Amino acid sequence: MPLLVAPALPAGSLGAQEQPDLPVRPGLALRPWRTDDAPTVRAAFDCPVIQRWHVRRLDSDDEARSWTAQWAARWHAETDASWAIVDADDRPVGQVGLRGVLLTEATADVSYWVVPAARGRGIATLALETLTRWSFTRAGLHRLALEHSTANAASCRVAARAGFPVEGVRRESVRHADGWHDMHLHARLA
Repeated sequence: MPLLVAPALPAGSLGAQEQPDLPVRPGLALRPWRTDDAPTVRAAFDCPVIQRWHVRRLDSDDEARSWTAQWAARWHAETDASWAIVDADDRPVGQVGLRGVLLTEATADVSYWVVPAARGRGIATLALETLTRWSFTRAGLHRLALEHSTANAASCRVAARAGFPVEGVRRESVRHADGWHDMHLHARLA
């Protein structure tokens, strides 16, 4: 059945180019993941807070290497993208990314996390602002959305500081280890 509207972005809008490095501020940048980031990723997913809100853990170094290696293919498939948030020494201190990219609609969901040692310095907000600016001005996306549990006050603060207003609550829409969670839905438009 043919669409009655043209896709908002043509195929190849992302995947035909290399995933860019994005400067955030002096000493902080976004770059594509590398397989040698795997030890940092494994340590991050050992954090109980990251496990609680992202409902994932990595049980081996091989899983961590697979996690970092998957992103290049997902970028080129134009379905998802993830960047390491890195410090001045090029060490990952967090993640920010696009999930569920739909070029037809020019939309994506965003995700982020920061390792415990880097929390409380506004890094997640700065990374999300940088990704949002690039998504709207360079990638041509029209809408970015994010969800977090209504119990995750820290994520709500990040979303609000990055200019993502709350659109509503999706009741019991995501299952965490402790049961069903209501989810705040935030979004921004280009």
